[in-house]
Amino acid sequence: MCGIIGVIGERNATPILLEGLKRLEYRGYDSAGVAVSHKGAILSRRAEGKLHNLEQELIATPLIGYSGIGHTRWATHGPPVKANAHPHSSERVAVVHNGIIENYFDLRQELLAEGVEFSSATDTEVIPHLIERELAKGIEVEQAVRDAILQLEGAFALGILIQGADEQLFAVRRGSPLILGLGEGENFIASDATPLVPYTRKMLYLDDNDVAILQKDGVRVTDLAGRPVKRVIKQSQVSADLSEKGEYRHFMQKEIFEQPMVLGETLKEFINPAKGTIELGSLLSAIDIAKVSTVNIVACGTSWHAGMVGRYWLEKLAGVPVSVDIASEYRYREPPTLPGGVTVVISQSGETADTLAALRFAKSQGQKVIAIVNVAESTISREADGVLYTRAGPEIGVASTKAFTTQLMVLAVIAVCFGRERNHISAAEEKGYVAELLHVPALMEQVLCLDKDIFTIARKLMHAKGFLFLGRGTCFPIALEGALKLKEISYIHAEGYAAGEMKHGPIALIDEDLPVVVVAPRDRLFEKVVSNLEEARARGGQLVVITTAPEVGGADCHADDMIPMVACGDFIAPILYVAPLQLLAYHIAVLKGTDVDQPRNLAKSVTVE
Repeated sequence: MCGIIGVIGERNATPILLEGLKRLEYRGYDSAGVAVSHKGAILSRRAEGKLHNLEQELIATPLIGYSGIGHTRWATHGPPVKANAHPHSSERVAVVHNGIIENYFDLRQELLAEGVEFSSATDTEVIPHLIERELAKGIEVEQAVRDAILQLEGAFALGILIQGADEQLFAVRRGSPLILGLGEGENFIASDATPLVPYTRKMLYLDDNDVAILQKDGVRVTDLAGRPVKRVIKQSQVSADLSEKGEYRHFMQKEIFEQPMVLGETLKEFINPAKGTIELGSLLSAIDIAKVSTVNIVACGTSWHAGMVGRYWLEKLAGVPVSVDIASEYRYREPPTLPGGVTVVISQSGETADTLAALRFAKSQGQKVIAIVNVAESTISREADGVLYTRAGPEIGVASTKAFTTQLMVLAVIAVCFGRERNHISAAEEKGYVAELLHVPALMEQVLCLDKDIFTIARKLMHAKGFLFLGRGTCFPIALEGALKLKEISYIHAEGYAAGEMKHGPIALIDEDLPVVVVAPRDRLFEKVVSNLEEARARGGQLVVITTAPEVGGADCHADDMIPMVACGDFIAPILYVAPLQLLAYHIAVLKGTDVDQPRNLAKSVTVE
């Protein structure tokens, strides 16, 4: 979850580290710190809380050095206090770390018995002391790093400075992502490409158990035995502009309003508009869709909600049995797999630890794996049999918005392709579905014009202590997503339910103080949803209904507030109906004064189990 940045070159490292941490802060913001190597010494500054606190430390006591490492933390071991902030140091070694050292307790006890003193409660602090112990044996620096790494169990990405090796910066990767950026007279390490694109677009992605030695004029990569390995240099497509807020108050707001654009970009990857067909050539060459026996969708959080919508689409359009699993539970229940099965894993970052573990489990069971990811060259994209990219661009706000809707777009495309390849839909039906999808970006523009109306509703509801979100069919997962968004950024308790389940328990919560937000497109289930609305209204619930205007047709619904949606087909409704829920959560959070982009206790990329 944490963010790592490192640089070695000919200019002062500190401003580069600080700017890189600003671009990485979405990965964790419990504390932050930097260390630089200068004139044979390693100097560091650390601060509890947001990055602004570290910035003030560096203004008060500046650091100058030409190689350095920085870190922004999401706390795992030990509370978010200054003593637990990275970098962690021994006498001659400073380390920044993303991941978890699973055997840290045994290593710590071993080092304590040798007289080593610890100053933090983190698992990370064992690492510099292990390297220090190897250096004390008289081993040369590179070998000391490798020997120490061999003692570690778990997942980690490391940036390492060593006193006496001022012209070297070390990087190690196992399980957690780490990228090298190759510049002119300077080289970099980072958890992802976002902080590197202002300086270079040449990226080298480390594999597990790679050890990189960076100098200002080049890099070498070896395995843990010291043997040279080659890694392909890639040209990053990440835009530095997309990592800026621009005219918007928050990244989340910007990313909500980017959805028409990124949905269009995602569509361009997969649709032939002239023919009205889906084009998934690379996927079709990897997997014989006509022979697929089952589909299992595995994801976490918001991506899991996307997978739930995908299940409805795939079962209807392709006639294939589909299951949806939370990645953190999937492999532990030891699910049976069938020959010819396909597992679809969904991850914005492509590095989600539980989803990556699920992918590896599925492959071990002989399943073909399709990945839906937003980050090129991520671990999940490299290990899957086929990969389909969302074109959301960098998503900095911790609460996912545009990544979710582009995931839905890709799942819709997959469902249509599966339906065609399995002869479950006709060519004419495929063209109809494609035509609907092509309208989504323009319709999303219209939906976002509801922003001011939704702000007015948010102002009425901002003091509520809890919310209930309801939906049916493909909009049941959208109700779950609406509840999650509100919880994430406003800290208001919210529950999402299938509307038909309300009377099986949640109805006990309903009174005049409980807002009930209902996602109700005028589809074949609308009349049933209206019945559920009446049940809630009879108990005094404050009804907020998202539906097309009454004059469009169908039964009316008596709501305290209605968000009038554009008319659209049932197929694309989930993609469009989530946007008002995103805006509602956003405005309530802003009105309550919470930190919208960096909500407490959360981080964007969950790279630890």
